[in-house]
Amino acid sequence: MDKKSLLLYGITDRGCLPRGKSLTQAVLEAIEGGVTMLQLREKELKGEDLKNLARELLLICRKHDIPFIINDDAELCRIIDADGVHVGQEDMAPLEARRIIGPGKIVGVTAKTVEQAENAVQNGADYLGSGALFGSSTKKDAIYMTRETIADIIRSVDIPVVGIGGINEDNASLLTGTGAAGIAVVSSIFGQEDIRGAAERLRKTAEKIVAYSK
Repeated sequence: MDKKSLLLYGITDRGCLPRGKSLTQAVLEAIEGGVTMLQLREKELKGEDLKNLARELLLICRKHDIPFIINDDAELCRIIDADGVHVGQEDMAPLEARRIIGPGKIVGVTAKTVEQAENAVQNGADYLGSGALFGSSTKKDAIYMTRETIADIIRSVDIPVVGIGGINEDNASLLTGTGAAGIAVVSSIFGQEDIRGAAERLRKTAEKIVAYSK
């Protein structure tokens, strides 16, 4: 995968959208603002509803030439021919995800420790998401990760790592110097009235983080 696609990694959450805004419209505005990769994470949706939404968002991402990732569901990724899947430590193993979605697709893995990161690499992960750095509005039981821990994780692996968890315009710059390949953001994009503007500002911050890390 292209490491640059991880620069500003948008993760969906319909629950935080401004009133009256559809997810498809919000995604379009986020991409226009600078999101470089999109993950569909709508855990309350199942079956055909989830599949139909996934196909809608896939078309938007294809049109704008950015990777489209499915959260947890490797089978859905295979069915709609998405670009990849992201799995957590309690979800499907990376090797099993790879078996389902096939070669040439992206497998992302959540890693909260150096040991988890190294195991993910050994099992074929293409990138890691590490956090929660500043808490999380979407995972109430998330445990905070220190800046030092994510820096240790990044140093321990040879695949790109994005920071995730409560990242916003005020705290994102704290990742500068860690070697992070980008930032993964939920409500600080999709929960904003001006989604495009929020994405534009976070994109500039992410570019500074990555530039400093080179």
